[in-house]
Amino acid sequence: MNGQSPSKLQLLLQTVPPGFLVDSAWMKRHAISRQSTSAYVARGWLERVSQGVFKRPFSAGHSSHARSGWKIPLLSAQWLMGYGFHVGGMSALDLRGHAHYLRLGDDPAIYLYGEEIPDWLVGLDTGAHFVRRRDDLFHGLSLGVDGATFSISESPDERMDLSPWLWPIRMSSPERAVLEAVADVPNTISFHAMDTTFEALVSMRPRLLSQLLVKCRSVKVKRLFFVYADKHGHPWRKHVNAAELNLGRGDRSLLAGGRLHPTYRITVPADLLPREESDA
Repeated sequence: MNGQSPSKLQLLLQTVPPGFLVDSAWMKRHAISRQSTSAYVARGWLERVSQGVFKRPFSAGHSSHARSGWKIPLLSAQWLMGYGFHVGGMSALDLRGHAHYLRLGDDPAIYLYGEEIPDWLVGLDTGAHFVRRRDDLFHGLSLGVDGATFSISESPDERMDLSPWLWPIRMSSPERAVLEAVADVPNTISFHAMDTTFEALVSMRPRLLSQLLVKCRSVKVKRLFFVYADKHGHPWRKHVNAAELNLGRGDRSLLAGGRLHPTYRITVPADLLPREESDA
């Protein structure tokens, strides 16, 4: 094995499920040399996916559905290789069934938040395109990110070990995802698309929302969030107190020719104003 201990191959086969990916940084951390990696590729134990990225081949019994798509590369990066990022914004809302304008059909945009998003993942041909987003709203805080503490080695459910497809995607909760999505209004998400999405957010957790709003670093996001929350008046709204938050001072302009919201002092389309103001 070109001087490489057989235990390294055993570690690879035990750690990397069929179809999952590892990169050269992972190989280096596990003391698997480039020479040995090339030997594994030559013998069919690995397939070269792109420069410095390798996949353990599927066996004949795996379904065609499992052989393609964006989920395995994403789970590989999050859990096998330990990159610190999460799926968020409209992508998280869509995956949870809340969004209506960014359907996860052919070539969906999957929004990834964090500072450790590998270049190879963004450039991979997976039937989706991964889009980087900086985590400026919360600066690395994991509050409201579901699955952030999942451990492969400590999974209490045997099915998790037997079927990596059951591994959770590290992803924003609806409460965090909606704030991440509001940050994209109106640049990549329209006021109307966000309005329609808010209409479906009937079962948010007010305590988590309040905690996230306290930690949120964007005055624009907090003000615009309450514009939508007040318009739709879901039951959770009365348990989230805007008066306890720092909403900044002065007027904010988001829309040329828009109307200034009388409460939150931010320019929005007229249909987002309180009814009496909109009628006027």
